[in-house]
Amino acid sequence: MENNGHFISGMPDTATTHKEISGQKRNALIQLARRSGASEVGIVTSSQVPVEDHLANVCREIRCETYGLSPSCPPHVSGPAGFRELIKKTRHGVVVRIDIPSSVMFSNERRGVMGLLHEIVASVEREAVRMGYTESKAFAGGSCKKIFCGEYHECRVLSKQGECRNPQTARPSMSGFGINVLKLMATAGIPADKSLTPEQTGYHEASTSWVTGLVMVG
Repeated sequence: MENNGHFISGMPDTATTHKEISGQKRNALIQLARRSGASEVGIVTSSQVPVEDHLANVCREIRCETYGLSPSCPPHVSGPAGFRELIKKTRHGVVVRIDIPSSVMFSNERRGVMGLLHEIVASVEREAVRMGYTESKAFAGGSCKKIFCGEYHECRVLSKQGECRNPQTARPSMSGFGINVLKLMATAGIPADKSLTPEQTGYHEASTSWVTGLVMVG
């Protein structure tokens, strides 16, 4: 893999255990996220990641437009129960946020921003694995089908026509696991006072929004 701030080369450090993650290594992951394009980065312990079953049901209940279209979205993910098992195997969560103008968030440029978010958390995941934290898993906002394969009729994995087209960048959506993003950011010390919708901001060019990702490290 390329060592360009996004793709980190090297083999896992097998001497690392899942019981400890040094401050130096946590800082290295934070700095990697920042170099890769994150506006804000915070750290929480794995047990502090808020998982709420009812949030995972929203995808199905409102029938999200990408529901069932990729293996990284419901109903093809392990959901809150699976995430709680991951919490047991990991020690920390690296919380990543990208700040963007609302005019971008609610435009055709959104796809590029969401792609960057997936790329950032994927790069942090790979570096954590290289450090020896082999249970590390990255999650991001948005459906990989819409972000990376919107021009294709079907996901190659679900249609059994081949392997994922974007295995280095596409990561599961946090929504399907019931992660409460607002609570997560508050716990990580990242202010959540950025606007989410035009209705909340009175929509104008200066208003801002954000997208968030998470890397469980252990």
